[in-house]
Amino acid sequence: MGGIRALAVAASSESSSLSGAVAFYPSVFHNYPLFSAAIAFALAQSIKVFTTWYKERRWDAKQLIGSGGMPSSHSATVTALAVAIGLQDGFGGSIFAAAMIVACVVMHDAFGVRLHAGRQAEVLNQIVFELPLEHPLANTRPLRELLGHTPLQVCRMP
Repeated sequence: MGGIRALAVAASSESSSLSGAVAFYPSVFHNYPLFSAAIAFALAQSIKVFTTWYKERRWDAKQLIGSGGMPSSHSATVTALAVAIGLQDGFGGSIFAAAMIVACVVMHDAFGVRLHAGRQAEVLNQIVFELPLEHPLANTRPLRELLGHTPLQVCRMP
């Protein structure tokens, strides 16, 4: 009799943990701030492929996963997240305030630290290019130069 009771308790516990996992999936798909941030990121990254084609007349699929360039997917993502939180929970709430501060930090970083790191990479690549072939660093792989954004790229919407 004790074995049957233990089996019933185990089955009950199993079904409640399963129902919690099943309940998780619909709630993720109804999380509008998360969904809007993901859509904004995907759109911004996709637009980069077309802006590269427009400027350079070549298709570059690497733009789908690359950072830097126009439009800023980082800025689009955090802006969409903050606006969606504001629309859903109100613009006077503390969650919107936190999202807004995070958005400002991310955008400042995009046109501050990351932009200057890209410019330093450009200078270092030029220095390495000018090294004699026998120098140990002459064959190093170039650093990525397109890391950040100009302030216009951060503020401009696609």
